[in-house]
Amino acid sequence: MTIVKPRPPISIPQAAQETSSGYAWYVVFVLMTCYSLSFVNRQILSLLVAPIKHDLMISDTRIGLLQGFAFAVFYTFAGLPIGRIADRYSRRNIISLGVFLWSVMTSLSAWAASFWSLFGARMGVGIGEAALSPAAFSMISDYFQKKRLSVALSVYSMGIFIGSGLALIVGGTVVDAVVRWKTVTLPLLGTIASWRLSFLAVGLPGFLFVLWLRSIKEPLRKNLLRSADGRVSHLSLRETVSQVSQRWKSVCGISFAMIFQSTCTFAFVGWAPTLLQRIHGWSAGQTGRALGLIIMIFGCTGMYLGGLLTDYWQQRGVHEAPLKTGALSAAGTGIFFVASMMIPSVKWTLILAVPGMIFLGLAIGSSYASLQMIFPNQLRAQVSAFFLFVLNLGGLSLGPLLPGVFNDYLFRNEKMIGPSVALTIGLASSLQYILFRATYRPYREDYGLMHSATELVNKWVAKNAL
Repeated sequence: MTIVKPRPPISIPQAAQETSSGYAWYVVFVLMTCYSLSFVNRQILSLLVAPIKHDLMISDTRIGLLQGFAFAVFYTFAGLPIGRIADRYSRRNIISLGVFLWSVMTSLSAWAASFWSLFGARMGVGIGEAALSPAAFSMISDYFQKKRLSVALSVYSMGIFIGSGLALIVGGTVVDAVVRWKTVTLPLLGTIASWRLSFLAVGLPGFLFVLWLRSIKEPLRKNLLRSADGRVSHLSLRETVSQVSQRWKSVCGISFAMIFQSTCTFAFVGWAPTLLQRIHGWSAGQTGRALGLIIMIFGCTGMYLGGLLTDYWQQRGVHEAPLKTGALSAAGTGIFFVASMMIPSVKWTLILAVPGMIFLGLAIGSSYASLQMIFPNQLRAQVSAFFLFVLNLGGLSLGPLLPGVFNDYLFRNEKMIGPSVALTIGLASSLQYILFRATYRPYREDYGLMHSATELVNKWVAKNAL
C-alpha cells in the first residue's frame, strides 16, 4: 500500500454521531479513578519497608529493587508494545485487562513468602499498569476537540496526585498501626501480618473497576492517516518511526523537559517524608496525612489550572501553549520548592509546598496533550508509550537518586536532606524551563503543518460531498 508522503499526515473526518460532553467527561472520570488506583498500587510499598524487611528478612538493596527495578523496568518497557497494540485494537479492553492484571498481582503480594515471590508480583503490577495511560490518552483525544483536550487530560492526570496522596495517607496510617499490632485475623484468610492487609485493601477493589470499565464505550478514531485511495492506513513499524522522526525536535524537547519535571516530582514525593521525620521528628502517620493532603488538593489544582491556561492560549492562536505552560511550571516549581526545602521552620516548609505543588502540576496534563495534537490517530498510543518510557525511566531514576547522592557525597550529612532536595529540584526545574523554551519554534511548525493540512482536507471532503 502506498502511503501519502507529505508531512503531516492527511486526516479525513468520519461520519458519526457526536459524543455528548457529559458522557465524555464521565469517561475521563472513570479513567482518572483507575489512574488514581494505579498510583496507590505502585506506591503503597514505600511506606511498608520496615515490616516487609522484618518478615521476609531482606536487605535494603532488595527493598530498592522491589520499589524501583521490579516495577519501573517492566512498566516502562511493556508500555512500548502495548502502545502499538492500543493503536490497532480496542483501547477499553486493553485497559480492562491491565487493571485486572495489576489487581491480581497486588493482591498476590499479600501472600508473598520471599523476595522473589514479591519481586514477581511487583513485575506483574508494572506490566498491568503499563496498559493504562497510552490507551487512555488516545481514547480521551478522540472524545474531545483540541480546544478542550488539555483540560481533559489534566483531569485524567489528577490520578497521579490523588493516588500518590492516598498512598501516603493510607501507608502512613498502616505503619503507625503496625507499631501497635503485628497481626490481624480475617475470615477465610486466618491470621496474617498487618502489612499484608494493605496489599489486599488496594488490590481487591480493582476487580470492581474492571466491571466499571464496561460502562464506557470505545470511541470512533479520528484524525486517521489514510492512503492515496482513501483507505485507513495500518502503519508498519518502519513507517511509524518515519512519522516520529519527522517531529523529532518536538518529541525530544517535550519528553526530556518532562524528565526533569518528573525528577522534581519524585524528589519531593520520595524525600519530603524523610525530611519531616528525620529533621522535624514527625511520625509516619503525621507525615503521610500532611503531605498526602497537600499533594492531592494542590497538585490536582495545579493540573486543572494548567489545562485551563493551555486551552485559553490555544483558543487565542498560541500553538505552543502547552510548552508555555510547561515553562511557567518550571519557574514556579523551582522558586517555591527550593525555598520550602531550605527553610528551617516546618510550618513554612508546608506552606511553601502548597504553591510549589500547584506549579508542579501545571505542566503534566498539558504536556500529554501537546503530543496528541501533532500526531495522527494511528500513532497516538505509541507516541504516548514512548513519552512515558522516557519520562519514567529518567524521572523515576533521577528523582529518588539525586538527593541521596548529594546528601552522601556533597554535603556528607544526613541532616542536610533539605538542601539536597532543594539542589535537585533547582537544577531539574532550570533544565525543564530551558528545554521547553527551546522547543517553541519546532513545535509551532509541527502543529501548524498538521492542522493546516487537516483543514484543507476537510474543505475538500465537504466540497465533494455536495
